[in-house]
Amino acid sequence: MGSKAALKNDILNSIPLGCNRYIEVFGGGGTILLTKEPHKFEVYNDFNSDLVNMFRCVKEKPLSFFKALGLFPLNSREEFKLLLQFMQGAEPDFSMIKDEMEVATTEFTGDERDKLIECLEGRAKIYDVERAATFIKLHKYSYGGGGRSFGGQPLNLASTLELVYAIHKRLQNVVIENKDFEPLIKTTDRIDSFFYLDPPYVNTEDHYDVLFPTEDHLRLFNVVDNIDGKFLMSYNDCEFIKDLYKKYFIVEVSRINSLGQRYNPGGEFKELLIANFDINERRKFAPRQLSFIKEMQDINLLKDYRAKRDNHYTYYVSYALKDKPDAKSKNDEDTAN
Repeated sequence: MGSKAALKNDILNSIPLGCNRYIEVFGGGGTILLTKEPHKFEVYNDFNSDLVNMFRCVKEKPLSFFKALGLFPLNSREEFKLLLQFMQGAEPDFSMIKDEMEVATTEFTGDERDKLIECLEGRAKIYDVERAATFIKLHKYSYGGGGRSFGGQPLNLASTLELVYAIHKRLQNVVIENKDFEPLIKTTDRIDSFFYLDPPYVNTEDHYDVLFPTEDHLRLFNVVDNIDGKFLMSYNDCEFIKDLYKKYFIVEVSRINSLGQRYNPGGEFKELLIANFDINERRKFAPRQLSFIKEMQDINLLKDYRAKRDNHYTYYVSYALKDKPDAKSKNDEDTAN
């Protein structure tokens, strides 16, 4: 829930230049962290302990995580309910998996058999790797990734192993935290820090496993309003947030509402990108390939190029008039024609 896949490019193109420290405060599924180019110092944080446990297991115990993923080939509503009971700490009803017990006792031996039987009987305390595998299965097999209702789509978890290993390698130099946002921001704030924040959206808090009332939205504003570094925040488009962050740079964006396509094909969900810096900074100084005709039609591009060059930015373009005076040459009119 709350994945930033649909807004990924908008967010990546808004990351400011000159920041060495990247802190993802509400990490969630880690879409932005796992997609962007690495910074010298990186932090993934989330208050949801199951998310943090999953990423720690992928980072530190990938082989054990692979093994745990194969315990339950979830392709039925009953198996989904079983794992949901595990996560909630309830005593599961195992009457529907007698066949699994028979397979465990006949096809496995030694410690593997004992551990599998213990898990199937509900006497195993799911934690660490087992809990991480259970958590990701619940979300992979649930409707909309919410982890609360069975989605009815059989998936092949084996096909995700290559991706998991790639994430394992990407996380090697990432600090993984499980903190409230306020102490995290205050302890990692520096002049060269960049915070990406994707908090639970206003009036949608019931979709998340962690509560985030109005008081927390106000507390978050008070924290980011006093930092030395830069921040970029994604929020749902609502008047409360617009008014709260009215002194900051706000851009309205929209994305396809993936969960609503069944009932409203083509429907969009409006969101906000909020920053304490010029959100177009990276776009302004990005290299561009310009055509000869366009350059002749808009001679101001040459001035723009020189200004950026003077500011020590390398700007790789091919200018017909490069390093010549701004006055038109006698052949300009013929060339433009």
